[in-house]
Amino acid sequence: MIIYNVTSNVAASVHDKWLAWIKEHIPHVLATGHFTEAKLTKVLVEEHEGAVTYSVQYRAKSREALEHYYKNDADKLRGESLKMFGDKVLAFRTELELIDEYTVKAD
Repeated sequence: MIIYNVTSNVAASVHDKWLAWIKEHIPHVLATGHFTEAKLTKVLVEEHEGAVTYSVQYRAKSREALEHYYKNDADKLRGESLKMFGDKVLAFRTELELIDEYTVKAD
């Protein structure tokens, strides 16, 4: 399992607009058909000047699916954020390989 993680540092001046936008954007990324789910999380760190950092983790169907996303969809979808928010949102992307998952069983 491959997790495509996008971490975004969002300036306070665009925070509310960006948060509303990302909640609409995630379903568009999922609609590409390359991912099975996504999780939006807030990174719990203190930032400069009121900025807030978020992480979106997309579970790719496979390594090949992620490569197809890069080739066919990524540039267009990334461009939407750049067009709307410019340098007010700084994002970086990482790929994670899920090795194992553990859960606590209910009593």
